[in-house]
Amino acid sequence: MLNRVLSHDLPRSRVLAVLLVALLVALALTPFVFPGVKALNVAAKVLVFVVLVASFDLLLGYTGIVSFAHTMFFGIGAYGVAIASSRMEPGWGALFAGIGVSLLLSLVLAVAIGLFSLRVRAIFFSMITLAVAAAFQTLASQLSEFTGGEDGLTFKMPAVLSPGFQLSETPFLGVALDGRLLTYYLLFFVALFLLLAMLRVVNSPFGRVLQAIRENEFRAEAIGYRVVVYRTTASVLSALFATLAGAMLAIWLRYNGPDTSLSFEIMLDVLLIVVIGGMGTIYGAAIGSGIFVVAQSYLQDLLKIGSDATAGLPWLSALLSPDRWLLWLGLLFVLSVYYFPTGVVGRLRAVRARTAARGG
Repeated sequence: MLNRVLSHDLPRSRVLAVLLVALLVALALTPFVFPGVKALNVAAKVLVFVVLVASFDLLLGYTGIVSFAHTMFFGIGAYGVAIASSRMEPGWGALFAGIGVSLLLSLVLAVAIGLFSLRVRAIFFSMITLAVAAAFQTLASQLSEFTGGEDGLTFKMPAVLSPGFQLSETPFLGVALDGRLLTYYLLFFVALFLLLAMLRVVNSPFGRVLQAIRENEFRAEAIGYRVVVYRTTASVLSALFATLAGAMLAIWLRYNGPDTSLSFEIMLDVLLIVVIGGMGTIYGAAIGSGIFVVAQSYLQDLLKIGSDATAGLPWLSALLSPDRWLLWLGLLFVLSVYYFPTGVVGRLRAVRARTAARGG
C-alpha cells in the first residue's frame, strides 16, 4: 500500500525514511508540540517551499532545464489569490477564482516560454527566462492599480480561515482551534497531496522520458521522442505546481507584494535547497526545505545564545554575533556541498547502496 502511495519510489535508505517520517510528524504536530507564532510561520514556510522546490526540481533535476522564471509563476499564484480576494467578496469563490485564473495565466506563459525558448541551448535559455522574470517583477511593481505596487495587497480570506474564527471555545491540548490552525492544516494536506502528485509524475513513463532527455537529449530524439514536446510539458507542469505554491503562500500570509513572491532571493533560496536536498529527488525537496528554512529562521537565535555565552571572549563573541548569520549560513551551505555533493538524499542512498553491495 505504501509503495503504491509513494508511486513505487521508496526512500531506499533507512536513515532517509526516518528523516522523512520525522519531518512529516514534526510538520503535522507543530501547532501542538512547538507553541508560538514563529514556529507555526516557519512550518508553514517549509510547506510552501517543499512544493515550490519540488516543482523546480521537476525542471532542473529530472529534465535538466535551468530556468530563472520559476518565481514568476510563484508570484502569479500569489497575486491571483491576492487580486481576486481584494476585488471580490472575500470567500471561497474569490479564492478559487484567483487560483483558477492564475493557473490559466501560468499555463499560457509556460507554453509560450517553452515553445519559443526551449529550442535555445543551455545558458541562452536561462538568460531568456531571467529576463522574462525581471520584466514580470517590474510590471507587478508598476501596475499599482491592480497589484498594489511596491506596497502590495492585503486581503481577507474566507471566514473559516480567518484568525477570528473559533471552531471550539475549548482549546485542544492547549491550542486554540481557530481559523489560523485550520489554514495551517489546509496547507499541510495540500502540500502532501501535491508532493505525492509530483512523485507520481516523475515515476511515470513520462517521467522516465524526461530523465532520458536529461541524460542524452540527442539519443532521446533519435529513438522517437519529441524532445520539445516533453520539455514544454515538463515546463507547464512545473509552472502549475509553482503557481499553487504561490497561492499557498498568499493564503497563509493574507498579503502579497513583489518582495514577498517575486524576489530573486527566493530563486536563489530554491537553488540552494535543491542542491542541499539533492537534484532529481522529490524527497530532496522536502529534506532540503526543512533544513534550509529552519536554519534560516533560527540561526540568528542560536548565534545570539552562543554570543552571550562567550561574552568573556570578545573575539569569539563578535564572531558569533547574530548580525553575521549570513556568513554562518553560507559556511553551512559550503560544508553541506562538500560533504554531500549529491545532496542529502543522494548521499544517503549511495551509502545504502554500498552497504547493500558489501552485504551481497
